[in-house]
Amino acid sequence: MTLVMGIVNVTPDSFSDGGRFLDPDVAIAHARSLSAQGADLLDVGGESTRPGADRIAPRVEQQRVLPVVEALASEGLFVSIDTMNAATARAAVDAGARLVNDVSGGLADPDLLAAVADTDADIALGHWRGPSSQMYARADYDDVAAEVAGELSERLRAAEVAGIPRERIVLDPGIGFGKRGVQNWQTLRALPRLTAVGCRVLVGTSRKRFLTDALGEDADLSRRDLATAVTSVLAARAGVWAVRVHDIPTTRDALAVARAWEA
Repeated sequence: MTLVMGIVNVTPDSFSDGGRFLDPDVAIAHARSLSAQGADLLDVGGESTRPGADRIAPRVEQQRVLPVVEALASEGLFVSIDTMNAATARAAVDAGARLVNDVSGGLADPDLLAAVADTDADIALGHWRGPSSQMYARADYDDVAAEVAGELSERLRAAEVAGIPRERIVLDPGIGFGKRGVQNWQTLRALPRLTAVGCRVLVGTSRKRFLTDALGEDADLSRRDLATAVTSVLAARAGVWAVRVHDIPTTRDALAVARAWEA
């Protein structure tokens, strides 16, 4: 069964909910609400990866996320840390995180893979071609599906060389990262190619701009949430391990309907 990962942005500038949950107590309450709504795991991030975002110091990132990670983990919740920094990954795992979700696939910080290898945590490796400040600078592909799969396979090998066994590795095609509109749809259509690699696969389409290709540029967040749920169902049919979303109830309902249809 495909799991649902709830997004907990402890940032002032995320593209859809930046600033709403910057206060740790507010973020913790929000994460508890996501869990009550049915989130299977909670992805806590302190650094925005929206297009154009600048990097922040690991110290600032840790000040934002560690109180949230520690509080949620102490309640027995499955916590993921969304970070590209080795130091933050180590500190978050020490605080109780069970998954390190690195959208850069270990490329942003050369020490991250080794840091995770020294723990019992799992790692999600995202497809990445450069920082958010240069999000689309390398969004040129001859065959986006083949290139994403090939580049993720390289990151998989790098993680294994660093000492992380394959059973602890999750692959993420990086929807919206270094990909323009139609390239995201092409990547999603090729999900069976990625699931065939043999690792778990994580997909995050939630509220992303490419959804307006289908809905129109004026689509508000509620319409993007419904579109996210549809893509999550299609990803589940392709065999992904988890989908990363803002709106838990809509996605869980859509997945439940799809399961009933297929029963």
